[in-house]
Amino acid sequence: MSEAWGDTDVIRRVLATCDTWAVVGLGNNPSRAAYGVARFLQQHGKKVVPVHPDAETVLGEPGYATLAEVPFPVDCVDVFRRSEAAGAFADEAVAIGARAVWFQLGVLDHAAFGRATAAGLDVVMDRCPAIEWAANGPR
Repeated sequence: MSEAWGDTDVIRRVLATCDTWAVVGLGNNPSRAAYGVARFLQQHGKKVVPVHPDAETVLGEPGYATLAEVPFPVDCVDVFRRSEAAGAFADEAVAIGARAVWFQLGVLDHAAFGRATAAGLDVVMDRCPAIEWAANGPR
């Protein structure tokens, strides 16, 4: 039985319908998981928005220090931060009008899951879009 935060229908919907992904924690280090996942998403037609305190340009996309600074709509907020810090980004995703929040492998915050789903967002936790794509990505 699958956990609510790993619902296959939600994963499929997020991968298929979210075109602009704000990747929280994405910096210019190619050896980091966030960089590899962001590159994967780009290669699959998604717009990637780096969100990092250094606000670096990454993979050709200008970065922003916070989600609130992104000057256009974001569909999915992809969180590469420790579980203890992740909930604040779920709350920011709600505040900016995102449609989904994706917490990466090992990132779990049940209270944030509840708040974001109650606000109407799709939420995926403890999963990686690059791994899920083969089974659940758009065809």
